[in-house]
Amino acid sequence: MNGQSNATFIPVVVAVVSPFPPSDKIGIKSVQSEAEEIVDMKHMKMDWVPYVPYAKRAERLNSQIFILSCVQRRSALKHLKVDRVKKFEYCLPYFYHPFKEDETEQSPVVDIMFPAEPPVVCEFDWEMYELEEFTDELIASEELTEDQKDEFKEFVKEKVREAQRANREAREKREKAREEMDQNAVAAFENMRFYKFYPVATPDTPDVSQVKSSFINRYYGKAHQVL
Repeated sequence: MNGQSNATFIPVVVAVVSPFPPSDKIGIKSVQSEAEEIVDMKHMKMDWVPYVPYAKRAERLNSQIFILSCVQRRSALKHLKVDRVKKFEYCLPYFYHPFKEDETEQSPVVDIMFPAEPPVVCEFDWEMYELEEFTDELIASEELTEDQKDEFKEFVKEKVREAQRANREAREKREKAREEMDQNAVAAFENMRFYKFYPVATPDTPDVSQVKSSFINRYYGKAHQVL
């Protein structure tokens, strides 16, 4: 902008059109953490609260717009422990669609964090790679030692079994949810729409038209429309 290039965060608003709250869960997943947590919003002191325009906050309104908000007292926020603050940093709004497979959920790629000094961190695609060749390549690049080979292979096999079991259970869960859900709920999920709004262009703000993305997060996937 104005002949200069700088990195900046671009604020966006994601709107979900739905007759009911899209989820009462929050996903917590950090780069350092191997495990993913799916917790109730209440656990993180978050909730869907009615949106009331500032000019009308003295009035009683039957709002049809709800925003995801932190409901913890401001005084308490000042005294949070470091690990609790970190959890907030890695929070993502969670959404589970009972009829659509999650791309990451059904992926043949597993994240590997093999306990060694230093840890061996990599991805393994069980459809693309032969484990023997994959392990030999890590040894050749000196990321793994020869005496760690068998232990590493067993570690990867167990991670693959866990992922395949999770994929199978996810498919079964979706099938069961579809069977047990009434037709109104089925229609609501099928007609649910996600919209992603970027800032309106102004003379004194950067041009974001070339960097707009439909991706929301790993749970919501992509927006139906980007504005």
